Amino acid sequence: MASNIGALGDFSSMPQIVLVKLRFMSYFAHLISNIPISMLITLLSDTHSHLGDDVIEHIKDSDEIWHAGDVGQPVILDRLKEIAPLRAVWGNIDGYEVKVETEKDMIWEVEGLKIYMTHIGGYPGRYYKKPYHLIKKNQPGLFICGHSHILKVMKDKENDLLHMNPGACGVIGFHQFRTFLKFEINDGKIEHLRAIDLGPRSKIDEAQIK
Repeated sequence: MASNIGALGDFSSMPQIVLVKLRFMSYFAHLISNIPISMLITLLSDTHSHLGDDVIEHIKDSDEIWHAGDVGQPVILDRLKEIAPLRAVWGNIDGYEVKVETEKDMIWEVEGLKIYMTHIGGYPGRYYKKPYHLIKKNQPGLFICGHSHILKVMKDKENDLLHMNPGACGVIGFHQFRTFLKFEINDGKIEHLRAIDLGPRSKIDEAQIK
């Protein structure tokens, strides 16, 4: 959802929680009035307990944040919820405290687009068995997973969907670069997709790991 808050004045000095509440109010006002809206989505994965200030700076304008698993410590979920409404699945490294706040598989619809998100799913031509079954059963327009730490955006012509893996924005793993994705959903269509490259993982000092 593209917010119109800026047109009302300068809210840069307001606390973040106030801005989040204003986004919620604007979102529900649009729902009630049934006016078509676009939503700005941040898609990230594999934080592994690290959510750097560089990530926070990039995602402050999000209408929703989606996390594709391997969250790490549950405080990561709390910090993301302070910024925008959060949808998250758990990954193979996540413990009980994260699992009780997330799901293994999520299937939902936003602005006419059906989304399926899980942590370990594969990609077009090389899906894992269960995700492939759920894709066939639910026919999403967008399939999201993480786990590989490799940013990937692919069209699946056979299943008529777009696959996204945002890579890893944390510092633990074998990935060379820290990445995530941002895009808009407007009337069932994905628009203005862009990859955010946070630079080499090796440049993160150990003292910055939170």
